[in-house]
Amino acid sequence: MRSAIGDEPADGVKIEYAVADDYDDAVALIDSYEIDLVLLDGEAQPAGGMGIARQLRDEFDAPPTLAVVVARAADRWLAAWSRADSVLTHPLNPVTTGQTVVDLLVNRRSAELPAQRAA
Repeated sequence: MRSAIGDEPADGVKIEYAVADDYDDAVALIDSYEIDLVLLDGEAQPAGGMGIARQLRDEFDAPPTLAVVVARAADRWLAAWSRADSVLTHPLNPVTTGQTVVDLLVNRRSAELPAQRAA
């Protein structure tokens, strides 16, 4: 995923990566750092990214933006069950993957700005 996105997928958008091996690691990172986007491997075992996305959505009041990567376009319906904000399909195209990540981050920041102004 990292090679498809890169460290700077658009002007002014720099990506810092943190890697989690399982759900507990993901929660620890979300609790410890400001995580804007979680990219999950829908094919990972034993706990797949779709299940982890759904758990994060259920267990956090304001979870980070969630994107799931699936192996087949036919699995998009299952990824919808996870309630992820976006679904990407293997093989990851660097142009469309990078643009999707940028769009998710920009939309997240846009949604946070009105709340920050009101505070």
